[in-house]
Amino acid sequence: MIKFCNQQLRTPRFMRPVYVVTGGQSEYRRAFPEKRTEELCIDALSNAAELIGMSPIELKNYIHTCYYGHFADHFGDQLLGESVIHDRLGLDALGNCGVKAGGATGGTTIWEAAKAVASGYSDCALAMGWERMDEVPTDEGNHYIACAADKDWETPLGHIYTGYYATMAQRYWQIFGKSQDSFRRTMAEVAVKNRGYARWNPFAQGPMDITIDDVLKSPVVADPLRALDCCLMSAGAACVVLADEDTARKMCKNPLRLYIAAGSHTLRVADRRDMEVPLLPNEVPGQYDHQEEEFPGASRYPGFSAFLAARMAAYYGYRMAGVVDPITDLDLVELHDAFTISDIQTYEDIGIKPYGHGREYVESGECYLVNPKTGKPGKLPANLSGGLIGCMHAVGATGIMQVVEIMLHLLGRHAEIHGDEKRWKAFGKRKPKNWIDVQVPNARRGMAISHAGVGSQVTCAILMQPDSLLKED
Repeated sequence: MIKFCNQQLRTPRFMRPVYVVTGGQSEYRRAFPEKRTEELCIDALSNAAELIGMSPIELKNYIHTCYYGHFADHFGDQLLGESVIHDRLGLDALGNCGVKAGGATGGTTIWEAAKAVASGYSDCALAMGWERMDEVPTDEGNHYIACAADKDWETPLGHIYTGYYATMAQRYWQIFGKSQDSFRRTMAEVAVKNRGYARWNPFAQGPMDITIDDVLKSPVVADPLRALDCCLMSAGAACVVLADEDTARKMCKNPLRLYIAAGSHTLRVADRRDMEVPLLPNEVPGQYDHQEEEFPGASRYPGFSAFLAARMAAYYGYRMAGVVDPITDLDLVELHDAFTISDIQTYEDIGIKPYGHGREYVESGECYLVNPKTGKPGKLPANLSGGLIGCMHAVGATGIMQVVEIMLHLLGRHAEIHGDEKRWKAFGKRKPKNWIDVQVPNARRGMAISHAGVGSQVTCAILMQPDSLLKED
């Protein structure tokens, strides 16, 4: 049984505050035959510079160290791709480091850059992530991704991540969904929502106007997951620039405060030791003592259906930032919806709903910008970018894209960037005539969850307007 000592559960602490100065992203597609990887990274950095009224050269003059995230060297057929990107961005001879953490590579890259600023090593650090998943066939790409799993314990399940998540989905559906057809429709609703929001995002790869039945009729990949239940394979890049307070205020007028923490869990999902549920600030002792009575088969935690890494990342992150209840303290979230089932699971891991009740948040409509059942604002909108299912999953960039999207909402500039007709045209797209502004009104705080594998590494990044902090330094 896993047990933590007090030292392991202490709240992480930055030696000085860290701020998000700016961020940017490229367009995301399944393939960019006309562009090299470094060009996508240049697009992201240029977009970040433009956001704060700088040229890329002016922005680079502030950067002191660089952290680069990309998941697999196999995709670009280039070892030490970070060194190539660093050179092409014109950032030699600054120190740089490559980061690899599976699907959480983007969030972990920001985590590393934040620690450089928080420690005083750097006053300004770049976190850049990308993935080039278009230079190999889809089946080969899935093989490479699955190589991040434990070859002894996970690979026999099917050697494709859809297979791993399908097994978890079956287990979750049986215990918490009680094998009801309605639960399967709730899973499909996640895909409908996220693909739908992607229609208003010019950067997005997979916008679609679909129905629940469309999801359920799409081809089976690994039962019960169908093609439209699954995230995209993407190419693209994203970046954020972090700084200490003095430097951040020299660079822009309204930097955002950043808190970020991480948690992990063994790759061996079928061999995970049980433990007591680490309680989040909005949970009470004894809350899960009768879980087995409500949901037969749910006595072991985390079992085969919860992500302990996400719970621990939120455990640390909430305490760092002063979050007591995510529903009331946050205005929006970007979650790692690699599959529709993982979206529902994560609602529970981060305390939006208690374990076993994640489906209720989707069914309530509170995860929408406007609740379709009440016509009122959703309590905590999720994945307004389209998420991994609708926007992209260029793995090394994914967690960074999420933070950029949160940043734009908190700056009140989401519609400005996403509604710019010139941007749509530059990407070779036609802005929809019925384009909808999904800016969260008066957004002050947001959170992004970056997740690897079947919950092996997770980061929790919380951004806040400096005048809306939840705790004093």
